[in-house]
Amino acid sequence: MPVHPDLPKDGMIYQRVQYAKGGPGRWYWDWRDSIAFSYINPGHRIILDMGCGEGIGLEKLKKNFPEKFIFGIDLEKENVEICKKYNLDVIRANVYNLPLANDSIDVCICIDMLEHLKTPQKGLKELKRVLKKDGLIIMTIPNDRNFFIARIAMLMFKEAFYEAGHEKKWTPKSLERLFLEEGLKIEDRRNLPFILWQTSLHHLVVARKI
Repeated sequence: MPVHPDLPKDGMIYQRVQYAKGGPGRWYWDWRDSIAFSYINPGHRIILDMGCGEGIGLEKLKKNFPEKFIFGIDLEKENVEICKKYNLDVIRANVYNLPLANDSIDVCICIDMLEHLKTPQKGLKELKRVLKKDGLIIMTIPNDRNFFIARIAMLMFKEAFYEAGHEKKWTPKSLERLFLEEGLKIEDRRNLPFILWQTSLHHLVVARKI
């Protein structure tokens, strides 16, 4: 999936192709996103999907929240081009230097984005800068080990051995430590789809700028 500019284009696995296959993968993807988006409330007006990829999440956000201003940012040129084909509002930019004003965003959604950053603390600091006071960061990180096992079990060998461009394997503790170091207040946290991280595919954290 073209989520990182350094990934090779040969043998690329595209998000929209995978999503179109349906099945358990799509069901889980939709369910995970519905959990993440459930923290958006009526008072939130401006929503940023950071690292929006090919725009599947953006489409869901626009459908579910038509009254809000929703846009995405992604560094990968091909991702931006794909999003624009679907008439989605996307800016090509780097998370370390966002072309946004201070205190301008109500909610920043980061679905499986942090593990692609070489300097995650710098990226999180920039996201905090553009958030309004009391704004939310909604972030998920994948459990790479369990994804590998699940894909092998489902005979998805190409996906299991695919180089996804992850710079670091995060855990709930290391992620929450990063948020606390940046002075963000953790509002909620949960493992998906199960209670224990050791058996789950994702960890979700919701943090507030205070």
